[in-house]
Amino acid sequence: MEIKHKESNSRGMFYIENEKGLIAELTYRKNENNILTIDHTEVKREMENQGIGSSLIKESVEFARQHNLKIDPLCPFAEVQFDMNKSYEDVRAS
Repeated sequence: MEIKHKESNSRGMFYIENEKGLIAELTYRKNENNILTIDHTEVKREMENQGIGSSLIKESVEFARQHNLKIDPLCPFAEVQFDMNKSYEDVRAS
């Protein structure tokens, strides 16, 4: 599944679509300190438990690394993912 990204002004999202439309999304806001605050992660119920949400988190981490950004995982799912994956510590906002 292809993860797409769009950003405008201080808001952005990583998302996955299929022929029926949006199946998963991770939304964030970017502040003036180059911190992305992940505020929402959602996967359609019929697509849950397939690692899709985790893939969106991973993609956001790679994006942050490439653009020298930090991430504040405000969304409960994102926070759990960051707690479970110590490899994400380099981009976690303190």
